[in-house]
Amino acid sequence: AGPGGRKQNLVARYRGSGSNRRPLLLLAHADVVDARREDWSVDPFTLLERGGFLFGRGTIDMKDLVAAFVTNLIGLRGEGYRPDRDIVLAVTADEEGGEANGAEWLLRNRPDLIEASLCLTEGGGGQIHEGRYAAYTLQAAEKGYVTFSLEARSAGGHSSLPGPDNAIHRLAAALTRVASQQFPVALNEVTRTFFARMGPLEGGSVGRDMSAIVAGPLPDPDAVRRLSRLPYYNALLRTTCVATGLDGGEAENALPQRASALVNCRLLPGAEIGAVQQALTKAIADPAVSVIVVARTEPTAPSPTAGETVKAVEDTAREMWPGVPVVPAMGTGTTDGRFLRAARIATYGVGPFRDIEDNRAHGRDERIGVKQFYEEREFLYRLIKRLAG
Repeated sequence: AGPGGRKQNLVARYRGSGSNRRPLLLLAHADVVDARREDWSVDPFTLLERGGFLFGRGTIDMKDLVAAFVTNLIGLRGEGYRPDRDIVLAVTADEEGGEANGAEWLLRNRPDLIEASLCLTEGGGGQIHEGRYAAYTLQAAEKGYVTFSLEARSAGGHSSLPGPDNAIHRLAAALTRVASQQFPVALNEVTRTFFARMGPLEGGSVGRDMSAIVAGPLPDPDAVRRLSRLPYYNALLRTTCVATGLDGGEAENALPQRASALVNCRLLPGAEIGAVQQALTKAIADPAVSVIVVARTEPTAPSPTAGETVKAVEDTAREMWPGVPVVPAMGTGTTDGRFLRAARIATYGVGPFRDIEDNRAHGRDERIGVKQFYEEREFLYRLIKRLAG
């Protein structure tokens, strides 16, 4: 099912016993970001096993999950397994880009195909730190985003006669103020639980700071200041905005008539795009610089961090990796899970264990450990049976 042409989505339904339980949805996208052969040490589009790893574009994002979902359903069918609820598999197009995002298209045009009360998709997975399985993160929330265009205009003229009104200078001053803008800390159920559980695991001064920000009714300001220096933890603490594109001027010997920049903001659940726009406008403090929304995805409410689903994940992880804690987490980027949460389908991100110091998703020589891939498949096999009954 899809809008036509090559932009199609595969939806398969594994029939259950006919109980009143709403379906379990397994969602995975089949597309990948581009890769050039000259940038890689191996062919990015030929799967290669070497040195205990599987190399190839999409091995982590996210053909591993597609393969695990499909082979598990085939295996369950071969066993004659009859779940208490239907299991729906949706393999979709255009998550990484394009005009026909599969999850969004299905929800808008064929919601009957993927109607469910619970969804498993990408976004979570285990953390390997210095060779040790440290924690399994279960993505229960993610940030939304909005991209603004900042634009300044001036009269222009010959560069030999510069004046005080210069579009590039105005824009540069505005971007400097954007860089200095720091949004307030706002913890939610997911991030509060994350910092509380990860603090003791992290250890050292960083771990103590993680514990300190959730120890009282208000985050410890000194701990917040130190954690804010670390990009990942800063992104979990607050909405962020950063310049990502720049354009301006017409010729080297002409005063600019126009200069523009793109500013991408990642919004915490509960943040309002209008409020972020107002905060940037106030920080820039120059009415000659416009702040216009050019792309947006509203942040969605987190999925619950307790209950049947989380317990099933914890029980399955305990079976496979004794002593490894399950930690709810918030994604700082976006996945198709945002569409499902917006449709009020409880959605959780899962995935394989991977080295947190060697994340190659979207990058050169993307790879997944052979052992970790088969563990991921087994973990999902057990988890699907627990959740489907």
